[in-house]
Amino acid sequence: MLRLFKIENGLLHKTNVETERLRNQLSEVQWVDMCDPDDDERLLLESLLHTDLPESDDVEEIEYSARCFVDQSGIHVHALFIYQEDGRHSTVSVAFILQDNRLITIREEKLADFRLFRLRARRGQIHCTNAAELLVTMFEHKVENHADYLEDIHHALEDISHSVLEEEDSDLEKSISDLAQLEDSNGKIRLCLMDTQRDISFLLRHLKGNSEITETLREIMHDIEGLMSHTTFLFDKINFLMSSTQGFINIKQNKIIKIFSIAAVVFLPPTLVASMYGMNFTHMPELEWMLGYPWAITLMVIAGVAPYLFFKHKGWL
Repeated sequence: MLRLFKIENGLLHKTNVETERLRNQLSEVQWVDMCDPDDDERLLLESLLHTDLPESDDVEEIEYSARCFVDQSGIHVHALFIYQEDGRHSTVSVAFILQDNRLITIREEKLADFRLFRLRARRGQIHCTNAAELLVTMFEHKVENHADYLEDIHHALEDISHSVLEEEDSDLEKSISDLAQLEDSNGKIRLCLMDTQRDISFLLRHLKGNSEITETLREIMHDIEGLMSHTTFLFDKINFLMSSTQGFINIKQNKIIKIFSIAAVVFLPPTLVASMYGMNFTHMPELEWMLGYPWAITLMVIAGVAPYLFFKHKGWL
């Protein structure tokens, strides 16, 4: 899917794509956004823009020199973004190509960050004067969205903390599953922040001409440092809750084992008495005794109650 945006009077506006005059439109707009383009769309844009668009494998490269570089077609930045798939967070790389006065973005997934950015543009909330400011603004909004993600994780951890530490009948196994998912999301957000930190450092070196852009990039870098500290705090909280949940599970299991152990100790002496009087020897003193049966029953009851009272007295129950 191809979307075109033009900067007019300091605001970003969407432009309807007209296939018959696409070449002229590309020369007029400041942002070309491509989402999951097919081969025909890629070839068409390459011929119109006179530049090679990066392939998916190239965008996913993890080596720094392959993710941020400058060539004849412009400044290239491949940035990690977060998106949700089947209720879990995943990461995908987005290719940014900054030319003289045009920004090209190429991505394989529909991202909430871009959808929110377009929504803000429709509301007249995206202020910029050129493609470079547009790129910096997108990174600024990306970091803000990551802060919102971290805030959501923090609220989820508060709910789990209340459930695990204060509720008596909480589902501890579900809490462990939720904590594992939150840990995975927090780790991916931290990875995206680290990647954004590298991207901002790269842009600081190559966008030195505009003092306002440089100042904005430094502010973004400062925000990222604060969010990185917050992810560390969330990791510590997750580890604490994970340890606490496992501890409560062990306590519950120990209580169950304790009950079985006490039951075994309580029933062992009566079983010994019953085994003794169940022997089939001809000469047994109590065999012909009229009170032999009541005596055996009474002895078994005493043998069972005595260990229970002893444990109770010792405080083991």
